[in-house]
Amino acid sequence: MRWLLDWRRVFIYTHRWLGIAGCVVFLAWFASGIVMMYERIPRLTAEERLARMAPLDLSAVQVAPADAAAAAGLVPERMRVSMLGDRPVYRFLSAGDWSAVFADSGEPVRGVSVDEAIDLIRRFAPEHASTIAPDARLEDSDQWTLSGVIRAHMPMYRIALGDPSGTHLYVSERTGEAVMKTTTRSRFWGYLGAVIHYIYFTPFRRQEELWTQTIIYGALVGSVMCVSGLVVGIWRYSLSRRYRHRGSDTPSRSPYAGLMLWHHYAGLIFGLASFTWALSGAFSLNPWDWAPGSAPTRVQRDAVAGGPLRLDAFTPERMRRAAREIGRTFPPKELEALQFQGEPYLMANRPPTLAESDRWISTDLSAFLSPQLRLDHRVVHATHPERGAFTRFPDEAILAAGRAAMPESAIEDAVWLEDYDTYYYDRREARTLPVLRVRYRDPQRTWLYLDPRHGLIAYRQERLSRLNRWLYHGLHDLDFPFLYYRRPLWDIVVIVLSLGGITLSVTTMVAAWRRLQRHARRWRAVVLTPHDAHPRLRPAEHLRESGVRSGDR
Repeated sequence: MRWLLDWRRVFIYTHRWLGIAGCVVFLAWFASGIVMMYERIPRLTAEERLARMAPLDLSAVQVAPADAAAAAGLVPERMRVSMLGDRPVYRFLSAGDWSAVFADSGEPVRGVSVDEAIDLIRRFAPEHASTIAPDARLEDSDQWTLSGVIRAHMPMYRIALGDPSGTHLYVSERTGEAVMKTTTRSRFWGYLGAVIHYIYFTPFRRQEELWTQTIIYGALVGSVMCVSGLVVGIWRYSLSRRYRHRGSDTPSRSPYAGLMLWHHYAGLIFGLASFTWALSGAFSLNPWDWAPGSAPTRVQRDAVAGGPLRLDAFTPERMRRAAREIGRTFPPKELEALQFQGEPYLMANRPPTLAESDRWISTDLSAFLSPQLRLDHRVVHATHPERGAFTRFPDEAILAAGRAAMPESAIEDAVWLEDYDTYYYDRREARTLPVLRVRYRDPQRTWLYLDPRHGLIAYRQERLSRLNRWLYHGLHDLDFPFLYYRRPLWDIVVIVLSLGGITLSVTTMVAAWRRLQRHARRWRAVVLTPHDAHPRLRPAEHLRESGVRSGDR
């Protein structure tokens, strides 16, 4: 009983067997984390999508978007108008899915064929028109289309460009637009980075609940492994050099030799960072939904917009007039319907050129369809286009919208931010600026960031979500203000800590393999040896047989 209740053995065996079970996973997490510092999962950026889109031609529009949505049985949350081949088309977001309706006839797009998809890609990437070929039709996600924002466009065609880069473009069968792009290079680094790091393998990732719980509890078990290792490592470390190794007269601070000596010291140096990374990995998926998300609530969005999106103000002639007004500055390729404080507007972003690809910054997977991009843009009042195009709603109107978003809560302060703060930030500066940060005195201590460029709530933070920001991003990405914007200092710190974690994992793997071999030999001996031939081992003999040193007792 004394042996069973010895707390030291609890920590030793907990760390030992969790390390044996998790060393390969931790090695993969550390190595793939380094890759993800520089390479993310493949995506089609908003800038490239806009650059390759066909010019907008509204001359053939005959059906108002409200009539088109009603005929298709849709209640849109968003509406975009652009081209599908040579025809104008409305694309509606309704009940979480995108659908398309032809603007010239009001007929729903019932599914583009593979030949039509190839023709669309020839227009999208004309430099590869002669080598484009179909690759697959996807009813469900493949490795690169597992994200919910991409799956909303299923089913889709995967089209190969036949170029030296091995490019694949994905075309939504429902909306007839390109939604994803991968290349041989991006797929290679995507596997070595995000896929391995998030255990993002297709069959497993499709099981949403199983995948989520596996990541959460796997990271929590890894945290226990790290804590138990820290306790054992500190306990076994001797400032007085009381250990003596066989065949050596030199005293040592560690009872271990060889690779386990490296493991002991690496654990003392890097164990705490490994623990915080494992723990914050669990918080990345918001376990038990303990913290609210950063997206504004439906009530807050509708309060700023002045209610749900109303399409009756958008008529074909008004859209044509708005496009002409924006065309005084740049030719629009797509119009987005906006509603701010009950008033209808149409917005377009200036299409970048392909030569400007080095300045494309929308790295978020969902940003390719985001209405909030840091691109030159113009907004026109849908019912009064004669007022001209503008780039920013009045400051007073944005402040009034902030009051309307939470009318029952007093405002603590409202501050215009020309630069990012600790919670609203982006290293690549893809998030829009300036924003109005409004802090409220409600029980949740809500902060809303309102975007004057688009008349939308850009971000929401509550007391628990701000705590989650530090428990997840702070501990996992080390995006502390004093470090995050100081590169290459941030890179050096993260890589050194990751290499320390790799050292911990590799040194564990060798000892784990040897221990498993010993246990396998004993198991085979037990199975193959007659029962009566086994001696009964006393606890001390069992300890010697299992390889526990006297210093562990």
